[in-house]
Amino acid sequence: MRSLYSFIVKPKYDLRYQNTKKIQDVNLILNTEMSNHNFVNRIGEVVETPINGTTGIKKGDDVLLHHNVFRRFYDISGKEKNSRSYFDENQFFAEEDQIYMYRRKDSWKPLEGYCFVKPIQNSDNLSLAKKERNIGVVKYIDNSLQKNGIKLNDLVGFTPYSEFEFEIDNEILYRVKASSMCIKYEHKGDKKEYSPSWL
Repeated sequence: MRSLYSFIVKPKYDLRYQNTKKIQDVNLILNTEMSNHNFVNRIGEVVETPINGTTGIKKGDDVLLHHNVFRRFYDISGKEKNSRSYFDENQFFAEEDQIYMYRRKDSWKPLEGYCFVKPIQNSDNLSLAKKERNIGVVKYIDNSLQKNGIKLNDLVGFTPYSEFEFEIDNEILYRVKASSMCIKYEHKGDKKEYSPSWL
């Protein structure tokens, strides 16, 4: 079965939520509430591609998704509900604008209009913030930014509140729309990428 415009995906590792982290030989439970979007599994596997689509994504690819695809929540009456993406217990519909990047043969590629940047450590010793705001190092890039002279590992700035945080391959990365990129800095190599200790 194929949809006209939607991808059919299943949760990677058959988990809708990623509430645990293995530390040495112990599984640490990080979260017990269903409604917290930060612990929803955001990686899915493509079961079927849409009949109409031009993304380059193929059946079997891993995809990085919006957190609402696999999410469960409580409605206004307190009843537990699936998201509108729900099809059956292990299959979900995902629209093209809910997919930001796909992986094939261990290589991630963002869809057009998106890039991923790694935050950098805050160098201000008087600040409590661990990361500098609205600045990062490009890790995954789409074609439109490459045509405008942005390359991998460039230090870039983006508009406030345009970033969306993901954990990808044990790295914290921000998904940023290409249209939200506003400056390319001269990278002198004196900035350190931010990696939290728990990763």
